[in-house]
Order: sequence, then C-alpha cells, then structure tokens
Amino acid sequence: FFRALACHPQLPRAACSSMSSSRPSSEMESYIAAYAGHTRLKRLQFIAQHEPTLRAEALRIAVEQARQGVNTALYQELCATEGCPVARDDAWVDSVEKKASARLDKLESDLASHKTSLVKESIRMGHSDLGDFHASRGDFATALKCYVRTRDYCTTSRHTLSMCLAVVKVSIHMGNYTHVSNYVSKAEATPDAGSDAVLTAQLRVASALTALEAKKFRAAARKFVEVSVELGTSFSEVCSVSDVALYGALCALAAFDRAELSERVVKNSAFRSMLELYPEAREIVHDFHSSRYASCLAALETLRPDLLLDLHLRPHVDQLYADIRSKALVQYFSPFVAVDLCRMASAFNVEVDSLEKEIAALIMSGCIPARIDSQAKVLHARHADQRNATFVKALATGEAYMRDTKALLLRLNLLRADFAVKGSGDSSGPSKSSRQERAEARAFGGA
Repeated sequence: FFRALACHPQLPRAACSSMSSSRPSSEMESYIAAYAGHTRLKRLQFIAQHEPTLRAEALRIAVEQARQGVNTALYQELCATEGCPVARDDAWVDSVEKKASARLDKLESDLASHKTSLVKESIRMGHSDLGDFHASRGDFATALKCYVRTRDYCTTSRHTLSMCLAVVKVSIHMGNYTHVSNYVSKAEATPDAGSDAVLTAQLRVASALTALEAKKFRAAARKFVEVSVELGTSFSEVCSVSDVALYGALCALAAFDRAELSERVVKNSAFRSMLELYPEAREIVHDFHSSRYASCLAALETLRPDLLLDLHLRPHVDQLYADIRSKALVQYFSPFVAVDLCRMASAFNVEVDSLEKEIAALIMSGCIPARIDSQAKVLHARHADQRNATFVKALATGEAYMRDTKALLLRLNLLRADFAVKGSGDSSGPSKSSRQERAEARAFGGA
C-alpha cells in the first residue's frame, strides 16, 4: 500500500479488509488527496455507504472536508448518516447560510448591473460566477442553467470551450451523461480545441466516462488509452490520472482483442507512462498479454475490493471481470486443436468441473467453436472442413453462373425478336411486332 501511495495516491489494495480504524487516518487522507471539490466528498460518502469497516473514518474526514466549503446540504446529509462520529454544528451551518445568501444577492445584483451596461463579457462572467457559486453549494441543476446562459455571450472560442467544460463537469456530478456527450461534441467542434493538450485530455476522459456508464467498454477503452499525461491534476474534480490508467486497463482487457491490446496499450508509450502510476494495473496488463492468465486473474481478484469502492467502476466490476475471464479462456484455447482440461484448469487455477461449465457456456454462446469430451476431459476444436467448403462454394458459384447466363440468353432472344409484353392500360401503343402482325392480317384479308 505504501509503495502504491509513493507512486500516486490510490485506494489501498484490499481496502475493505485490510484497512481498519487502527490504521492511521493519513492513509485515507492520502487516497482522497488525489481529488478535489465535490468529487472528494462524494467518494468518501460512497466508501462510507458500501464499506462498514471504513464508515466512521470516511465520514469523519468527509465532514472535515465539507466544513472547508459551503455545501451545507451535503454537510448535513453526512452528519445525519448512521455511524457518523461527528455531531452537526448548527452554528456553523447558520453562519455559512447567511454568508451564502449575502454572496448570492451580490452576484445577482452584479449580473443585473452588467445586463444594464450591455457589455457581453461582463454578462458572461456574471452568469459564470453564479454557476460557480451554485456548483460550490451543490445545486448543480441551477449551476447548469447559469453555465448554459453564458453561451449567448461567448465572443471567442476560448469562452465557448470554458462554457462546455463547466457544463461537462456539472453534468458528470449530476449523472447526466447525455449532456456530457453533447457538450463534449460541441467543444471538440470548436476552433482551437485541438491546440490545448490539457483540454483535449479532459474531453477524452469525459467521453470515456460516458461510454463506461453506457457499458460500451470498447469505446471507453479507446478514449482512455488516448488520454495524455498532460492531464495531470487538471481534472481532479472528476477523477485522477491513476483512475484513468486503471479504467483504461480494465476496459481494454475486457474489450480489445490481442492485436488491439498490443497496439493500443502495450506498445502505446503515452499510456504506458500512465500505467506506471498504478503498478497493479500495469502488472495485470502485462500478465494478460504474456498469457500468464492465472497470475492475471489472481491479481484481479485481489484488486476487486478496491474496485467495488470506486464511484465509477462499482456498477461494472462484475461485467468487466466476466468479459476479461471469457477473453482469457478464448485466447488460451485459440491456437490449439485439442486441449487437456486438467492442464487448462491448472493454468487458470480453478477446478476442472468449474472450468468445464465455463467453457460449455462459452461454446453455447458461440465464443469457442469446440466440443467437450467429458469422459477424457479434453476440449476439441471444431474446425470447418475446408475441402468440403471449397467444393460447396464452387458448386454454388457454378449454379449462379448458369442461372445468370440463361437469363442473359433469354433477354437477348427477346430483344432479337422485338418481343415485349405490354399492360392493358399502357398508352404507348402496340409494339412493332403487333403492328407487323396486323399489317400482314390486313394484306391477307385484302387478297
């Protein structure tokens, strides 16, 4: 744990079982130091909700952090949580509420004055300041409205990008990922958006989180691995750099095939440098790529308790793990014609019967073209008969050629005979052949 903290603040391995009240509070404080603003409080609250052994410590730190801001609603919610060791300070709440009310009146008065002066930049700043105020109070719906209103007063591309980024951050806090996707697209379409490496990294993280929320792991992985180290602490109100490395590694393992994993992750020097901030994720990726599946899956199981305490990963942990395990089984079997299930079970460190059930499920889903010999405990690949398939394809091609040739000959004969079939309602008149037949009939009749 302390080695991980030395690289970058991160939740301790197997935190839910290894961290207890006897450990110094500096451990959780070191972890939460990687975040800022509302995210810091929400992550502490999330840990308190899902891990009873850490609840008291998480709530104590969360209450201390809340007192440094002006979000009295969240402060009271934290104090009212069962198991909170800190009593609510009503005097502090009343004092902050009075100051906040005075601050709001001043901001609204300044905005009204700016509107009277008709100076666009001043009006934009007035709406932006109001948005910042409401965001700090935890009223993200009102903050979103204020930020959106600045759009009509943006005079430069930099103003537009600032507005889009503010809306993206607030929408992530609200869990409104539709807004996130829309405003990321607006920002990317703004001139000069690509010239700022930090802004580009922030937008990619936002896009990746949107895809992750929708369980689109491939799209999320592609965005995460494109994030550059320039991100730094600039997006700490949403997630840390080590979070990006962890999320990207897990999504890549679950969604990428071997070639894509090698190209986009293992050989990607930019993302490799980010993986250095999360050594456990780096080792998991290398073990998977090197076909050390037992070690990889064991490390994932060790990491599971930490992931279940992550604000963004918890809803997807089971699906990600299932996809990674399935992909490992498929890749292990793919080069072989037959595999001994006992040796395969040893490679994955599981019981043979359990492995047989997993493989049967993969066969039924079409992921592995094979059949199981349960008596001999052997998995046989089911390869298509290439010789037979070639003959079938050749016969089908010949039949298609004959059919097309006959149709072409029929058309040529019809054209040569000037034969056409007209409908009864056709106003174009009789065909040439019909006119000839009528002329011949009249000639014979005259004779």
